[in-house]
Amino acid sequence: MDPPPLGRATLGRIAPGLRPAVDPRELRPRVVHFGLGAFHRAHQAVYTERASALSGEPWGIVAVAPRSLSVVTAMRAQDCLYSLTERRPEGPATRVIGSVTEALGMRQDAARIDALLASPEVTVLTSTITEKGHHRRPGSGELDTLAPEIAADLAARETGGLTTVVGRIAAGLALRMRSGGAPVTLLSCDNMADNGSALATVVRGFVEASSWPDRWAVLDWMTASVTFPSTVVDRIVPATTDPDRHTADAALGVRDSVPVVGEPYRQWVLDDSFAGPRPPWELDGALFVPDVVPYQLTKLRLLNGAHSALAYLGAAAGCGTVADALATDWGERLVRAFCAEVGPTLPAGGPDPMAYADDLVERFRNPAVRHLLQQIGSDGSLKIPERWFGALRTLRASPSPTPVLELALAAWANATRAAEDGGPLFGTTDPAAADLANCWQGSPSPHDTVRRLLHVVGAVDLAEDDDLVSGIAARIPATRAGHIDL
Repeated sequence: MDPPPLGRATLGRIAPGLRPAVDPRELRPRVVHFGLGAFHRAHQAVYTERASALSGEPWGIVAVAPRSLSVVTAMRAQDCLYSLTERRPEGPATRVIGSVTEALGMRQDAARIDALLASPEVTVLTSTITEKGHHRRPGSGELDTLAPEIAADLAARETGGLTTVVGRIAAGLALRMRSGGAPVTLLSCDNMADNGSALATVVRGFVEASSWPDRWAVLDWMTASVTFPSTVVDRIVPATTDPDRHTADAALGVRDSVPVVGEPYRQWVLDDSFAGPRPPWELDGALFVPDVVPYQLTKLRLLNGAHSALAYLGAAAGCGTVADALATDWGERLVRAFCAEVGPTLPAGGPDPMAYADDLVERFRNPAVRHLLQQIGSDGSLKIPERWFGALRTLRASPSPTPVLELALAAWANATRAAEDGGPLFGTTDPAAADLANCWQGSPSPHDTVRRLLHVVGAVDLAEDDDLVSGIAARIPATRAGHIDL
């Protein structure tokens, strides 16, 4: 017989240690979140629940889905309860999360959202809408007012007709100002550098481009009463699979239609610049700092940088996942050597690079988190300039030796070759795949191939560094043979 569905009525069936850390009935709607996806439910919602439990303050989250109503319907059917299963090396651990008090559709529940955004009880708006959801013009970062969705929102007369989160937030702020103007913090939790500034730019851009008679008053009020702190968020949240659903149901004894999974590790670093009251997330380990940039660069250059190095070297060695690469005799040594080489390029004020490397080794080694190297290695022409080249330029200017970065670049170069069938060598995809593969045509020397590849990804200065190019080229034959020599 199928288990009963998860909900407040069935919480008594669940083992006490697996129930929510708070009583959802005692929470009040004080945070509005745009983006009802798995990452938010496995990250910020967990911090908020724990902050409420540890402080006794009733911080409830109203989660708004910009488009899909299926998750809204499913969450409502379960009284907005859902489970989180941590994929731990020793086995999965499941419990119910209770910090989400309402699930709304952005267009369908426009009146309720209007009331919330105008309410002085709501003091924090958070968002996970991805880079695409910001509608920024390439290069400038300004709002793309010519994007069809933004143009339609600028022409809309009712909030129920708005389809972009940028437009919805801007309209909500205008309503708030007209209703008394209580201070509010807008907190981007997207995995983007300088995400607070990015959100501020597009929201202010929408207000400026609007036809509202009081738009300049709204902008003046925003300057005085609205802040946009930057954040760094970190947790691997894989897509939920059918085995994950069975695991959650078996652990709870009830059926959860919207479970999420994540690695045990999580981190949240926030600029300490809030306009009003906020949940005491620091009680659950969140860090409030005067400047998140050192943490952003640490994540980008060490975590993301080491991930890319593992992706290309692991693929050459026949590995399929990050954990597979860490199980080799070179995987851990690569991560630690990479962090030791790149660590000196990081600004002061962030995590200790070698302690961070310890955490990376533990996380990457977890066999329960199947993080595919093919996924990490895709879009390399976009990723490696951000992850590797800044550190590489700093080190070359020192000058300091860069053998690990040269090895990683040799592995990336090898991965740009086309397979015999003309497809990607290791199954990775890249918007510049054809241009990269053409760098190998005509049997050029490894040195010339590397130089061409660096030109394709816009690193003209690095392509003119003969010692660097020679160091990369010299490592390609061994990498091509699957021999990882540290």
